[in-house]
Amino acid sequence: MKIIKKILLLLLIVFVVAQFFGPDKNQGDLVSIEPFLAETNPPESVKVILKESCYDCHSNVTRYPWYNNITPVNYWMADHVKDGKKHFNFSNWEGLSVKKKDHKFEELIEMVDEREMPLPSYTWTHTEAKLSDAQIDEIVEWAQQVRFKYSLLPKPE
Repeated sequence: MKIIKKILLLLLIVFVVAQFFGPDKNQGDLVSIEPFLAETNPPESVKVILKESCYDCHSNVTRYPWYNNITPVNYWMADHVKDGKKHFNFSNWEGLSVKKKDHKFEELIEMVDEREMPLPSYTWTHTEAKLSDAQIDEIVEWAQQVRFKYSLLPKPE
């Protein structure tokens, strides 16, 4: 029984010490999203949806909940955001080619239309991020318009 108490005490000490360490936070400013918004010109309702359901994981502007201060949750969230930004990052839109932007919107349409985004693990704690059928239709329609605009632009060989 003494060994179990010692192990539990050691685990508690490790857990407490771990709270003093954590990953860097993903906190830029909304200015980084302006080039994306200017180029794609979403209606106000879509801007709200993007802010509520997408920016936390797909931009340099993450709003962190209180539980992000707990290790190891903060490492899990940091990895989640890093992965999300790898697939689609509103904050580095200017550096992408027209072909790449069009492909990103193709993926956006697919993921939203098939209800794969936003992720269930995100909407469990961010209920405002759950998308209604009408919101999904609105995002898909806007994204298709953006893709049409990109199809009219010259693409370098």
